[in-house]
Amino acid sequence: MVGCSGSGKTTLARQLARRLGYPHVELDALYHQPNWQPLADEVFLHQVNEQLQGEHWVVEGNYSLVRPQILKHSDMVIWLDLPRATVMRQVILRTLKRLLSREELWNGNRERWSNLFKLNPRQSILAWAWTRHPVYRKRYTAEMQAVTPNQRYIRLGSHAAAEQLLNSLCAQVPARRT
Repeated sequence: MVGCSGSGKTTLARQLARRLGYPHVELDALYHQPNWQPLADEVFLHQVNEQLQGEHWVVEGNYSLVRPQILKHSDMVIWLDLPRATVMRQVILRTLKRLLSREELWNGNRERWSNLFKLNPRQSILAWAWTRHPVYRKRYTAEMQAVTPNQRYIRLGSHAAAEQLLNSLCAQVPARRT
C-alpha cells in the first residue's frame, strides 16, 4: 500500500489486514525510533525482511530503500492516489488532531507544534505531503508501467474507490486467522 502522507494508506492497510486476517506492517513504525531518530539502513532492511517472511501480509509505506525488497515479495500494489487538495485537507486535520490529543505515533514519538510552521519537508509533515505528492505521482506512475505479469497494480483516486476495492478483495479471499 503506497500513497502520499495523509492519503489514508495506513487506515486502508489496517482495514484490509484486519478483514483478511493478515499481519499489518507499518513501515513508519519500524523506521522512526524514539525522538524521531531514523533506524540505520541495514537494520531497517533486516527488519522489513523479517516482516516479509510470512506468506500473507499487508505492508504500507513509501520508503525507497526497502521498495525493491517489498515489490519482489508482493503480488499486489495498491496506490492510494487522492487529489493533492484532499491529501492536504486530511493531513492538516490529522496533524491537528494528533497535536491536540498528544497521540503517540511510534516509539514514543508525537507530532510537534513547531513543525506546523516549518517549511523544510524533513521537519514538517505538511511540507512533506505538499512536496512529495507530485514526486509519488511520477514514481508510482512509472512503477505501474513496469509491473511484472505476476503482480496487480491498482490505482485508487478516491475514498469510494478504496472502499469498493476493500469490499471486493475481502469478498474474494477467505479470512485467515493469525
